[in-house]
Amino acid sequence: RAFEQSYLDKVNAIDVSGLTDSALMSYKIFKRDREMALRGLSFPEHLIPINQFYNIASQFAMLGSGTSAQPFNSVEDYKNWAARMQRIPVIFQQARENMRKGVDQGIVQPRVLIEKAIPQIEAHLVDNVEDSIFWRPISSMPDAISATEQQALKKQYRDLISNTVLPAYQQLRDYLANDYLPHTRTDSFGIGQLPGGREWYQYRIEANTSTTLTADEIHRIGKSEVARIHDEMRDIMEQTDFDGSLAEFFDFMTNDPQFIYPSRDAMLDDYRALRSTVDERVPRLFDVFPQADYEVRKVEAFREQSASSGSYQAAPTDNSRPAVFYLNTYDLASRPTWAKTALFLHEAAPGHHFQISIQQELDNLPEFRKFGRETAYTEGWGLYAESLGHDLGLYDDPYQYFGALAAELWRSIRLVTDTGIHSKGWSRQQVLDYMYDNAPVAEARAVSEAERFMALPGQALAYKIGQLKIAELRREAEKKLGDKFDIKAFHRVVLEDGAVPLILLEQKVKRWIIERRS
Repeated sequence: RAFEQSYLDKVNAIDVSGLTDSALMSYKIFKRDREMALRGLSFPEHLIPINQFYNIASQFAMLGSGTSAQPFNSVEDYKNWAARMQRIPVIFQQARENMRKGVDQGIVQPRVLIEKAIPQIEAHLVDNVEDSIFWRPISSMPDAISATEQQALKKQYRDLISNTVLPAYQQLRDYLANDYLPHTRTDSFGIGQLPGGREWYQYRIEANTSTTLTADEIHRIGKSEVARIHDEMRDIMEQTDFDGSLAEFFDFMTNDPQFIYPSRDAMLDDYRALRSTVDERVPRLFDVFPQADYEVRKVEAFREQSASSGSYQAAPTDNSRPAVFYLNTYDLASRPTWAKTALFLHEAAPGHHFQISIQQELDNLPEFRKFGRETAYTEGWGLYAESLGHDLGLYDDPYQYFGALAAELWRSIRLVTDTGIHSKGWSRQQVLDYMYDNAPVAEARAVSEAERFMALPGQALAYKIGQLKIAELRREAEKKLGDKFDIKAFHRVVLEDGAVPLILLEQKVKRWIIERRS
């Protein structure tokens, strides 16, 4: 709190009258970030540090695997990670102490989330060190590291993994299974039911959407969007001569064998093949492009059961490795072929890869803006990017367009279900029933998403709220500029300052419209 307050005091002392547009934007974002951080400290987030979607045990495993953000290119890199591994027991101990306080205060996770997190941690408890994910960087050391140095690193890592890392994972697993699980919640699933929960959830709404919308307002927006998208899906039923109800169409789209990939590799190859078409067509809509490359890679086995359908990891600023679009190939029946185009546009180009990589590559931004994330902007851009499949000629296949509508429908359902869980006291089953009644979704994905909403209050709201704002600004620009509207220029103005709160994005685009008209 003292740290955040000290920087808020410093930024409040700045005379803003002489700041340029970019510097003024930085000032506003920095000030808002500090104010939101201070508000956030009023809520006991640290007392529930473990869930199945984001937990420190899985994060360390990804870093230690040698395929994530932690580099393993030199002896120094290996020593740096060894030093970090030494701190894992301390951090796990802090997490256990915080959870004990949470138990005392009645601030605990729903039982179902911890039941899913425990196997994720157990997956790392191996009998043979060389079977550990933390050993993988040792199995593939660069040739540039001498034989003598390799032997020293093998000895160091064998000792650390055996005597430091694995015991820490065992202690965390045992605490969760034996001590924490009996105290978890079985009759409520949202933070709205915790002490101070209504205010806590409103904070999470504002932090994730950068708006002051209430839970009730968002719930109504979600239901309205669900109804609109259902009508567009009925149009596709007519185009494809489907004879039946919308529910029957959902059943057909979910279960017909023609929409199920024959293998994980076939799914991966299909997504990779789409890249060349997208890369060829995006210059129709953009005149700014990321320098970083990207690749499509499967989600690791140890986290695939709880991971989302796709996710994006940015490249390092020196582009020493490409960015990664992680594709979840678990349970192929729940990953239909018609989801491909929209998911690719969201996670890769021109979605997260464009927005996040361009942001990191902007020379005129201070560091906190290069690497900062405004969830509503970032995820709103990803969902808006899905809609660009029309402009790119990628939705001529009505089933792929259905996939785009299904993805948008899913984000609209999130508005209803996230607020249902955390504001209206919905049960897990109520959430699942709403999903099954309103969308084509297989059980595995429905369960994964429902439990994701429980774990990350408010995060799921960002996608649709952000997309609605960006789409609204584009419509306003098209209407007011008429023949002067240039889609490439619009996309440049949205992207050229990186991730910003929606209110600041709206102010910026409206200034651009005025300048362009004159």
